[in-house]
Amino acid sequence: MESLYLLIPMSVVLVFLIGVIFWWSVRSGQFDDLEGPGYKVVADDDAPPARPEGESKADH
Repeated sequence: MESLYLLIPMSVVLVFLIGVIFWWSVRSGQFDDLEGPGYKVVADDDAPPARPEGESKADH
């Protein structure tokens, strides 16, 4: 029974802490776009990589 005096306040603090972390993550935009980054990985990039200035095809 005496362990409840410790466990109940600890659980209340833990629930409050989880709520604050969840609220912060929603407000900071962590859940805005869940599918976009996955599409960026598999998107086809048709443009060739840019060459540094001064470098030509003959240099290779």
